[in-house]
Formats: sequence, C-alpha cells, structure tokens
Amino acid sequence: METDHINNNHDRIVKKPAKTVSKLRTKWNLKTTAFAESTVNPIREIVDNLKFIPNPEKQFIPLSIGDPTTFGNLQPCSEIVEPVIEMLRLNQCNGYGPSTGRVEARQAVADYEARLNDVGSLTADDVIICSGCSSALELSIAALAENGQNILIPRPGFSIYQTLAPGFGVSLRMYNLLPERNFEIDLLHLESLIDENTAALVVLNPSNPCGSVFSKNHLLQIIKLAEKYYLPIIADEIYEHMVFPGKVFHSVSSLSKNVPVLSCGGLTKRFLVPGWRMGWVTVHDRHNLFKDVRKSLMKLSCRILGPNAAVQGALPRILTETPQSFFDETVITLQKHATIAYDILSEVKGLKPNMPEGAMYMMIGIDVDNFPEYATDLHFVKALVEEQSIFCLPGQCFQYPNYMRIVLTLPEDLIREACYRIAEFCEKHFKIDERIIQNAINNTVN
Repeated sequence: METDHINNNHDRIVKKPAKTVSKLRTKWNLKTTAFAESTVNPIREIVDNLKFIPNPEKQFIPLSIGDPTTFGNLQPCSEIVEPVIEMLRLNQCNGYGPSTGRVEARQAVADYEARLNDVGSLTADDVIICSGCSSALELSIAALAENGQNILIPRPGFSIYQTLAPGFGVSLRMYNLLPERNFEIDLLHLESLIDENTAALVVLNPSNPCGSVFSKNHLLQIIKLAEKYYLPIIADEIYEHMVFPGKVFHSVSSLSKNVPVLSCGGLTKRFLVPGWRMGWVTVHDRHNLFKDVRKSLMKLSCRILGPNAAVQGALPRILTETPQSFFDETVITLQKHATIAYDILSEVKGLKPNMPEGAMYMMIGIDVDNFPEYATDLHFVKALVEEQSIFCLPGQCFQYPNYMRIVLTLPEDLIREACYRIAEFCEKHFKIDERIIQNAINNTVN
C-alpha cells in the first residue's frame, strides 16, 4: 500500500510505502514532553513545597501576590473600563484580527510610546500586540535566541525568564545587582558572563522585586557595554513611569543610539488591569539591524493569532484618555505604603529593608545569623506565616537568599498591621549572634 505525502511547497506528491501502525506501537506510552518538563515556575515550585498552614487565629495577609487588584483598593478608572464596555456593546471586535494585532491598536501603542518615552517616530509596523507582557517577553526571547545560546538576566529578578527560556533550549546567565547601590547592575560581573553564545541582554527597569529605578547615567553605561559586545537588549519595562516623586524613568530605547532594543510593556501594572492580558513589543532599531528579527516576530505572533480583540479595540481610547491624575494617585499611594513599611521595618532588629524608588515591591534583608531557629529565608518565611499569618515571598524565588519581598498594594491599614506583626515575630525570635560578640571582644583586646 502507498500513501500520498505533500511536501512543504505544496507543489508535488511523493509516494511512500505506508507503515503499519500496529507494528510500531503495542501499548500506550504518553509522557510529559521535554518542553513541558523544562517549563518551570520557580515561585510556584518554592511556594508549593513550603506547605505552610497560617495561624487560624489571625487574619491571613498575603504580601506575596504581585497583582495590584488583589485587595480591591486599587482599581482602573472609568476612562480605562468604559472603552472596553463600548467595544463589547458595538460588536465590532468579536472576530479574529491580524496575528500581530489590529492596525489601530498597534498605531495607538506606537503613538503612546513615542509620546511617553521620547523615542522618536514609531509606526504600527514597529509594534506587536501580545497576550500580556509575559507573552511579549516570550516572543522577544524566541526571536533573538535559539537552542544552545544564552541570555543575561538580573539577580534578583522576576522569575518569568526562568519559565520561558529553557523550553527553547536557551540557558540563563544571571548578573548580580548591588543592594548597597540600590540594586544597580554590577557591570563588571555582567561583562564577565558574556561569550560568543550570548544572544541578548535583559534589562528590567523599574525592578521587580527590588523597586529600583535606574538613573540615566547607569542606563547609558549598560547600553555602552551592550554596544561593545554587539548585544541586543530586551527591555522589560512593564513598570514604566511607576516611579516615586523625585525619580525619573528613562526607557532604554530613548537612550540607545546604536544598540537595537525590543521593549516589552503593556496595560498590566500601570493601568491596573493584569487580567486583561494586554501587552506589546515595540521594535527600536535605528540602523535596520533587526530586519530578520522583525520577520521572526511576525512568524512567532502566529502562535496565538492575536490577543483579546475587545481590549485591542479599546486601546486607542485607553492610551489617550486615561488622565495623568489616575497614574499620579496610584504612585502616591504606593510611595506612601512604601514609606510606612520602611519606617516600621527599619526599626526591627535583624531586618534591613531597602526603600524602593518605584514599582510596587520592597526587598527586605534578613540577618539569618540572628534568627538561629531558621536556617534559611525559606524557614523564616514559613515560620512567619504559621505564627503571624503574614506571607512574604522568600528571596530564593528570585535567586537571592536571605531576603524576602513584600508587595505595597494593600490598603494602608493592612500594610501597617502586616508590618507590626513582622516586627512582633522578629522581636520574639531575634537572638544576638555570639560570634559577633566574640569578634567585638577580640577587636577590643587587640
């Protein structure tokens, strides 16, 4: 028996003998694929393995969830919501659109980015609409790196890169951030990681989990290093302009003259609608170095056939009509909560909070030597939730032990309550490290 096979060009038929399937398989053999096995969410794995039980006598307060809408106190304004409602009522965006996104939506993003970030002229052809910023990051990694190559990511940094890259056979090299310099990049360490297989540099600014905001000068240093080694930059800027008064956000693309940049953003955080899954990649390429990368992005966009059509239809109004006062009020609230948390926790023995400059998180150092009951930050966090019903993300979720991350999106009364309970827990379990005392004695004697 013969069977027909049509080749990829659809221009001829090749005759091949048909195989008898029954001779090839004698039983079911369904396994997890290698792609699935390599797809891991580090936060989920660590949290699931903690297996904690909160104290039932105290209200559970999760300081772990990076969703600004969790507690209901931060909500999108009517100028964000009404355009989507209108699209649904008009029945104009119920069907499929281009896989790269509807032209009107892409042009709206191009205009928004050009206006907001001073990146020069952009067109709809410079934008790919994605299903959230995580989808934009996946698209960017897949377009720039392939099996056997590596990309550079921050430590501490958001764990999504560890979820996305390995499935493509792309390894991760983590460059250090410096807490003593408010989590700026250790440029010497970054440079030491670069080799001939390095495909891209990921720059996360403002930072999750650190809340740091890079200065213009520091970004120029990063760009200079990328140019030296001909490295394109993936700019994870989902928290763009979520910076506290006195700080200024500079997009990587606004400063780069020669290094091509894929900038990843979206509505998720700044517009307080993470569940709408609306993100984008904007292509910034002054010297046409991304000619083939643009083709790759277009091909890869076909994997999801475009994100939510109704939200795309509403984008032009959302991006032009949302008042600046809405963004300002959100940032002021986050800064206020950051100040409250910092003022309380900076007085707690054994903790070293880092005052953030933006985003919606705070990193807190734990002097584990002064909490001898707990060997690591994981044990510390587990005991904290079981005793005080306060759950913080352990630093190991971000490849950064002896720290924990808290979110700042809670109502003010809850952020105060949570910090007071953390203080109570630390006061109970803090012990002075005898080695420190002995070193002090030795220094005095000497």
